[in-house]
Amino acid sequence: MFAKWLRENNIAAGLLTVIRVWIGYNWMTAGWGKLTGEGFDASGYLKNAIANPVKGPDGHAVYGWYVNFLESFALPNVDLFNFIVPLGEFLVGLGLLLGTLTTAAMFFGLVMNFSFFLAGTVSHNPTDIFFGFIILFAGYNAGKYGLDRWVVPFIRKSVFKRETETAHKAV
Repeated sequence: MFAKWLRENNIAAGLLTVIRVWIGYNWMTAGWGKLTGEGFDASGYLKNAIANPVKGPDGHAVYGWYVNFLESFALPNVDLFNFIVPLGEFLVGLGLLLGTLTTAAMFFGLVMNFSFFLAGTVSHNPTDIFFGFIILFAGYNAGKYGLDRWVVPFIRKSVFKRETETAHKAV
């Protein structure tokens, strides 16, 4: 019953819009600050996450696989992460603010939230994850009062048209 309300109700769409704009503003300003600031460098953050992993009660790293990923892939490719983190934050925020490809933007926002969380940064990540899953679960209704009102039907029509043309060519 709640799922149906969240996915189809206009009042829910309005509430989701407020949440979406709030989260989008936070993502966009975080990305914009990194893009236009003195220069973003994730190497210190990555080194700290590797040196001080999240530890369980037994003193061992809880997410050893993630620390291994940071050490063997992220840190050696820090220039790539210095580019994609600020740009990703900005684009996730822009998508959420405008309500454009809302579920895709929120999915990638959640990927980044979990990445920060796995690296040991708590901050506002639990709140962002909680509201992010609500937006993701609501699907189209979260972007109904945004550009998704026009973008999603256009994409569906384009994909359906392409599938129909492909099916006719195959016959």
